[in-house]
Amino acid sequence: MGNIENQFDNSKKFVELGYNIAYYRKHAKLTQEELAERVNISRQHLGAIEAPNIVRPVSLDLLFNLADALGIDAYKLLQFRD
Repeated sequence: MGNIENQFDNSKKFVELGYNIAYYRKHAKLTQEELAERVNISRQHLGAIEAPNIVRPVSLDLLFNLADALGIDAYKLLQFRD
């Protein structure tokens, strides 16, 4: 049996999540600064979440807050393209 740490690598999913957040943020015509302020995080933190070369896990609480601030259902942020 393999190492559990290697068995569950969600880094690609976090990158996709960042892409989705950026997509819906731009669609809502919000800057990173504006969205970050709405969900009470720093612009740098949001920038790291959206950056494709950084894997930044987010909590469900933050995911729900981002979806609310973007005016979308949270599941849309988790719809990944193949």
